[in-house]
Amino acid sequence: MSISWSGVFPALMTEFNEDGSLDLNGLQRHIASCLSAGIEGLIMLGTLGENCSLRQKEKELVLKAATEVCNGAIPVLSGVAEYTTELAIEHAMLSKSAGCDGLMVLPSMVYQQDQREGIEHFKAIANAIDLPIMIYNNPVSYKLDLLPRSFLELSCIENIVAVKESSHDSRRITDMKNACGDRYMIFCGVDDLALENLLFGAVGWVSGLVNSFPKEAVELYKLAKSGEITKALELYQWFMPLLHLDVDVKLVQFIKLANKLTGEGTEWVRRPRMELVGSERDMVTKVVKTALETRPEL
Repeated sequence: MSISWSGVFPALMTEFNEDGSLDLNGLQRHIASCLSAGIEGLIMLGTLGENCSLRQKEKELVLKAATEVCNGAIPVLSGVAEYTTELAIEHAMLSKSAGCDGLMVLPSMVYQQDQREGIEHFKAIANAIDLPIMIYNNPVSYKLDLLPRSFLELSCIENIVAVKESSHDSRRITDMKNACGDRYMIFCGVDDLALENLLFGAVGWVSGLVNSFPKEAVELYKLAKSGEITKALELYQWFMPLLHLDVDVKLVQFIKLANKLTGEGTEWVRRPRMELVGSERDMVTKVVKTALETRPEL
């Protein structure tokens, strides 16, 4: 399958109104802002998109809203995060009918798979649909770590084309290259490892903080890939306190508050998540306001 994905792909937030209903107009406004900043792909319904907090019909509405505003300009991928393989296949089919160009597939939720079960889960989904697939490898959050040898085993599945690598181990990029060559397009999936991963061979970055600071995220990617390391490092050092917000258990609330403070969106979330209060709210507000006060000229 001939697919070429690269660049900054926001793991986009799902916008809600204060009463918890979908805010599809707000969602499309935010996508338009990211498009104007130069993003090259879009991940809908990932962790930051609160996938597991949405009903199936709501997921369909979100995906259709995204594909409508992008209108073929960039690839739109849907996160696939379901409780069983069968339900994941059903969502993959829905994503295709909604106009998505690809999938970002997670292990099944709740049940902690071993290597054999995880590999079979990904194989079954890939064999059931003809869309290109990015596998999301995040052992920190989802307790399944697909190793380079696992991806070597999956390499015979033509439409598994990319990996969002979120093991928090920058050595993994090199190990993947040594084991699999250029078989997969590797994306950094951990915001505060972005520069390291891009320099070590990642072709793209699935980013959380691009939601709040899209121009800076795109610029960091461009500097890294053009070899302007001194400029990239300077921007990365400014960005780092923000990027740390992506690796907390409350990353959804943290980044949604950052979106509110930067005018990119709202902070409303679905229960059991709740909006930030107290010291957590103060911390995120301080980080974002400091970044805004010292924002570099691009």
